[in-house]
Amino acid sequence: MGHGAYALARVAVVVRAPAGWLWWPGLLAAGIGALVPGLTGRTAGLAAGAALFVGAALVVFTARRGRYAALARDASRAGKAVILQDRSVTLRIWRREHRWWLLLAFLAAVASSGVLPAAGGLLMAGAALGLWGKAWWLGRWEREHEALLWVRTESARRGGAAGKEVRGYVLTGTAAGDARPGGARGGGTRAGR
Repeated sequence: MGHGAYALARVAVVVRAPAGWLWWPGLLAAGIGALVPGLTGRTAGLAAGAALFVGAALVVFTARRGRYAALARDASRAGKAVILQDRSVTLRIWRREHRWWLLLAFLAAVASSGVLPAAGGLLMAGAALGLWGKAWWLGRWEREHEALLWVRTESARRGGAAGKEVRGYVLTGTAAGDARPGGARGGGTRAGR
């Protein structure tokens, strides 16, 4: 993983970072869309939206799971020089770098209701559910192995927690960081590497 000090972000936190920002705007867009008759009518829009919700959740949940598992299996122990990034910092950086994409996704979901009412918003919400599911899956791995998975921040920012830029994960004890297994709020301390 290289020499010298470097920053690490929790893999599960990186995975679940977009979830809340897709879930609530998605539900809001779906609610707005349900008020619009649309070209196909509300019934067809909601039926299509339900299918998109389930499909998006499954696709996002299963995407790259083999890569995540391989990186976790080959993870190395964290050295003394690492800096563990707080959960709130990881979320704030993700939000800042993607805020315009989130706004465009919300506007597109609302606009799509002119054709299929509520479908675009339910698609966003389904993607969020899939991300939460994947974070839960990672959390189960962390509990089973009594270790937390971390990724170098610069690699995760360029392509996500399992992108091409990620060359490996780093392990710490379960007391490290400030998030529980799976990336939820709360957790341990800075000790326990």
